[in-house]
Amino acid sequence: CLSDHTDPDQSMEGHTPVKPPTRLWFGPRTDRTVENEKATAEKLSKQKVDLQALPTRAYLDQTVVPILLQGLSVLAKERPPNPIEYLAAFLLKNKSQFEERS
Repeated sequence: CLSDHTDPDQSMEGHTPVKPPTRLWFGPRTDRTVENEKATAEKLSKQKVDLQALPTRAYLDQTVVPILLQGLSVLAKERPPNPIEYLAAFLLKNKSQFEERS
């Protein structure tokens, strides 16, 4: 009877969930992923060259505005006695996080 198998009060102890099989072969999906990674790398290298061609505002928005806004935010919270030196140190300390983006 089906009702015996669907009783919500019946315990599931002793039952282990069945895991779906893991895909162990490489095929067209992997090839597409590799091609996508190559295209992304090419776009990034072109983007660095294209930075020179950008209008001033776009260039600044892509290169220094993100780190500068974060630095100014930290500066406003901390309010150190030497704000310019503090901001300069922040920019130098955190530049690697932002260089990857641009």
